[in-house]
Amino acid sequence: MRVGFALPQFGAPAHQADQIADFARSIEAMGGDGLWVGDRLLAPVEPTVGYGGGTTIPEEFHAVLDPFVLLTIAATVTERVQIGTNVLNAPWYPPAMLARSLTSIDQLSRGRLLVGLGIGWSPEEYEAAGIPMSERGARLDECLDALDALWTTDPAEYHGEHWTVPATHAELKPVQTPRPPLYLAGFAPKAMERVARRADGWLPVHRPGAGREFDPEAFITTPLNRIRRLAEEQGRDPQEIGTVLRVYPTEKGTIEQTADALLRAEQEAGVDTAFVDLFALADSVDHMRELAERVLDRVR
Repeated sequence: MRVGFALPQFGAPAHQADQIADFARSIEAMGGDGLWVGDRLLAPVEPTVGYGGGTTIPEEFHAVLDPFVLLTIAATVTERVQIGTNVLNAPWYPPAMLARSLTSIDQLSRGRLLVGLGIGWSPEEYEAAGIPMSERGARLDECLDALDALWTTDPAEYHGEHWTVPATHAELKPVQTPRPPLYLAGFAPKAMERVARRADGWLPVHRPGAGREFDPEAFITTPLNRIRRLAEEQGRDPQEIGTVLRVYPTEKGTIEQTADALLRAEQEAGVDTAFVDLFALADSVDHMRELAERVLDRVR
């Protein structure tokens, strides 16, 4: 299994932004396979919806670094590892601006970018972004269409209900053709149908320590089989739908639980790519690096 790690983006490690380049190099040097970022805009004082189905926002989200900046750092200081977004909340971003940023990062990394997109869950973040949350699904669909146009045609243009890209010269494309791999998150029926129709893969998630035992059949195999059946109904090859497992140990989770989930996902569900976000466990960049090494030691 290819195992990567989230960059120091949230919480205490975010206060050590000057160490991110060293962290990225060290993950590559110790044999890690990927570097990943998330996308948080706010940590509401009185959230309408809490994190992970709860009622509160983790204290770690009180300090957040920009995902595009972190990916740029990772792209320029590493040579081998995949770099990925987990996930960018696509409805917040005009597609032309999103395409420009992602194309630049894929160029900088010489074709190592995996684009993970989603729609988020926080009404306050949508309010701050100036986007109606009720339009998030439709805006994601239009964003995907506009990205395809900008990445595969020149001149490119797109005209939708929510997003418009006037006809434009679009000479610079991602290194990867026809575009970087595009993965989507979500367990809701509409999210799974969207993966089946138009994504290269799906982003399941597990939170060690959250109180629910990891069951690869329930967490990965059963929903992935449903997505693949839906893809086949759309005339696609179901085996083209890949997976990247996201593992977020909570403050009650352990490295042992995390490593066990990775091994079981590989052995019981056939997952070949995963990453671990250690933001709830690490109190510094050095600590995050130490925890990542412990995970790799247990799964290799």
